[in-house]
Amino acid sequence: MALVTGGAQGIGGAIATAFAREGADVAILDMQKEKANEKAHELERFGVSSVAVCADVKDESQLKIAIETAMRQLGRIDILVNNAGINSTSSVVEMTTDMWDEMISNNLRSVFLSSRAVLGPMIERKHGRIINISSQLAHKGSAEMAHYTAAKAGVIGFTKSLAYEVAIHGVTVNAICPGPIDTDLLKRLPEDWKKRKFSELPIGRAGQVEEIAPTAVMLASEEGAYYVGTTLNPNGGDVMV
Repeated sequence: MALVTGGAQGIGGAIATAFAREGADVAILDMQKEKANEKAHELERFGVSSVAVCADVKDESQLKIAIETAMRQLGRIDILVNNAGINSTSSVVEMTTDMWDEMISNNLRSVFLSSRAVLGPMIERKHGRIINISSQLAHKGSAEMAHYTAAKAGVIGFTKSLAYEVAIHGVTVNAICPGPIDTDLLKRLPEDWKKRKFSELPIGRAGQVEEIAPTAVMLASEEGAYYVGTTLNPNGGDVMV
């Protein structure tokens, strides 16, 4: 079973669809209960089982209950995709401490909490996949997004360190760093920021969520077993590494 946080729509939704298409049962963990239920119902057309569980990923107790509920309904978690997150813009000089803390909690703390919650059984079974969604901005930074960039860079560091700890137990941990992708999160950013960002891209456009999902499928597969602590970068050439 695959559990996808922030799986009701956007990149998480596309990854959930791709997993279901490959025959995996999928749990959608999202704050948006109605959209999560709709997504879970949509996935059942592939002949798989799917459930929606609701939680704020930065809230440890909510997350624990949601993961336990998903496991009770669908069984063990073989794949965890840490996708849920937020974004916003502000210069550092104008950024409030609350704005900084909110970003770190949603985009970094949540990755630690959900990963820790599923690791024990994965290690016991000597098999598991954890895929963390970071960002190309973790590599290059961006004006007015220091909080977001710091959180996403932290995800890469966490990915590498956790990979060192658990690879010997058959659990792989990797990250995906998408470029700007056509999602609701991107739409909420200021128009001048988006215009500047698109002008930097060799490909000249935002990516589509369906262009990210195949990377997650590969990392989750048996053929992806030799990827350990790596960062894959479907980003339209924004960062060439």
